[in-house]
Amino acid sequence: MQTKRFFSFVCVLVVAAMLLGACANPPAPATQAPPAANPTAQPQPQPQPAPATQAPAPAPTTAPAVQPPAAKKSYKIGFLAGTNDPFYLTMQRGAAQAAADLGMELVTQIPQTWNVTAQTPMLDAMVARGDLDVLFTAPVDKEAMIAPLQKANDAGLPIITVDTFIGDGDYVNGPVKFPLSFIASDNEEGGKIACQALIDAIGKKGKVYIQNVDPGISSTDAREKGCKEIIAANPDVTLVGVDYNHDDASTAQAQVEAMLQKEADLAGIFGTNVFSAQGAGTTVKNKGLSGKVKVVAFDATADAIGMLKDKTVDLVIAQKPSDMGYFAVEMAMALMNGVTSVPAHIPTGYQVITRDNMNDPNVQKFFYK
Repeated sequence: MQTKRFFSFVCVLVVAAMLLGACANPPAPATQAPPAANPTAQPQPQPQPAPATQAPAPAPTTAPAVQPPAAKKSYKIGFLAGTNDPFYLTMQRGAAQAAADLGMELVTQIPQTWNVTAQTPMLDAMVARGDLDVLFTAPVDKEAMIAPLQKANDAGLPIITVDTFIGDGDYVNGPVKFPLSFIASDNEEGGKIACQALIDAIGKKGKVYIQNVDPGISSTDAREKGCKEIIAANPDVTLVGVDYNHDDASTAQAQVEAMLQKEADLAGIFGTNVFSAQGAGTTVKNKGLSGKVKVVAFDATADAIGMLKDKTVDLVIAQKPSDMGYFAVEMAMALMNGVTSVPAHIPTGYQVITRDNMNDPNVQKFFYK
């Protein structure tokens, strides 16, 4: 009897334990069968898988603002010519072309006469402007223009010389060192070329005469020196004189006429620059001596080329003034951009013009305009 009671008590405990477990874990929901396919029903969108978890993007950083390039400074270059003649006008055109190519401004002053008293006040005025970055000039006297140009340089205006120089032209080892560069022809060599051609034209014998500007001008002094060296090397050629016309064609004409009266058998004349050659050629032509008195002209002006064509002049030596002006502006730009090795001397060479080559376009480009 007790055994039955004990068994019944155990059964009650088991049933109670089962009921307590059922209350702690609710039953899973019943699985329902999917509805039968309906051929007319629209397909239901399928759930998309959850995107893969990605690391958060880094916070955006602000790029530094791009600064516009600094505006390029427009430099202002001064050109003080020697005088108003085709040589310097051609040089001005070359400089103007360079200034246009390089985005610079060119300020030009041209004295009407070749002398220190005309050039110096213009130099002082260009310095007084205060807005020029560099000045290039043709000093009209290699000694008298040293002090005015030194004053300009001391005022902060860098100096380049063209065609003519101051001191001895050696700005590295010579007595005058402040100019940055000297841009010009080799004038002594030019004088040798001219007078050798003149001596050849007169048959290597006879009397010759030099028409020059004034002593103290570096370019024409050198041409006279070169010519005299060639004459000295030809024993059958005699130099009968040198006259200085002060860069005036009318004075040159009068001097040549006087020389022709004095030396009726004069064989040849060397005109060392524009107005010297113009005066010589004009006088020879007016006296009907074209072809009889040989003339060699320095500088390829329209007058010189015309006299070459009509056989008054036998040979013309063309410098390259356009190149001189162009190089001067280029060197000024280089200096302003920090270049420290501007050449102390830049030679520009010559073109020898004869009746045989004067129609060649490669020669005509050296005619002064």
